[in-house]
Amino acid sequence: MSPAIRLVADVKAVLGEGPVWVGRDASLYWVDIKGRRLFRLDDAGLSEWATPMRVGSIAPRAAGGFVTGTEDGFQLLEIDGERLRFSLLGNPETDLPDNRFNDGKVDRAGRFWAGTMDDREETSLGSLYRLDAQRCVVKLDEGYAVTNGPAFSPTGDVIYHTDSARRTIYRFAVAPDGSLGSRETFLHFTGAEGYPDGMTVDADGCLWVAFWDGWAVRRFSLAGELLATIEVPVQRPTSVAFGGPSLDRLYITSARIGLDEPALSMQPLAGGLLMLKPGVVGIAECPFAG
Repeated sequence: MSPAIRLVADVKAVLGEGPVWVGRDASLYWVDIKGRRLFRLDDAGLSEWATPMRVGSIAPRAAGGFVTGTEDGFQLLEIDGERLRFSLLGNPETDLPDNRFNDGKVDRAGRFWAGTMDDREETSLGSLYRLDAQRCVVKLDEGYAVTNGPAFSPTGDVIYHTDSARRTIYRFAVAPDGSLGSRETFLHFTGAEGYPDGMTVDADGCLWVAFWDGWAVRRFSLAGELLATIEVPVQRPTSVAFGGPSLDRLYITSARIGLDEPALSMQPLAGGLLMLKPGVVGIAECPFAG
């Protein structure tokens, strides 16, 4: 029997993405990339801010505030009441004006990793980048159509990264200095299963993946074995993150983009933030060290 799923924020996001639990705030943050919104959910309720650009991902920063991947590059973010203050760190793709950053995460060493993609989804010009604590930007892989993930093993020695358009999750070994081993195909999916989207790793090292157009979240073992399928009441779940004081809640973001009125009438929770307790716990996210 699947665990009970409930709607915890009916924000009707155009393209909800990037959930992250921030322990210092006891809050979940996530974004609506295409709707240009940032959300925070805590015990006091829901907060929302309009963003001046498309923000693909957000992660806490050890010195306070956040690091983000946006359509304009890597940026730091400070939230001052109702105001957002962005400051640009650098844009490695000024020569690709149609590209933007999509999904991003901080690894166990405090480095921020994020992938880029062609916002039109017409070319495979996306790349995977690492932003170090010294604020140096390193390109690590390329040739992606729609980058998603990434997710890191509990010890940080493996990164999973997805090209959703190719329905493939890749796996790389990560050296202590952040360099990568060769790209390996970890999992590949068929049309009936949907497109692998955002993902996270639990305390057992198993990979949780949201499936766009798959109406489901799935859990896989370290060997790639399917362990569980949790059906969700939205066609386009986009990402997952563990949260809550005990990290025993699984939050699921979703999207409404590309769904017509008949489709939306059949899934009124589309674009909302969902939550369930899957019976396993996650790993506390490390803050960006830069």
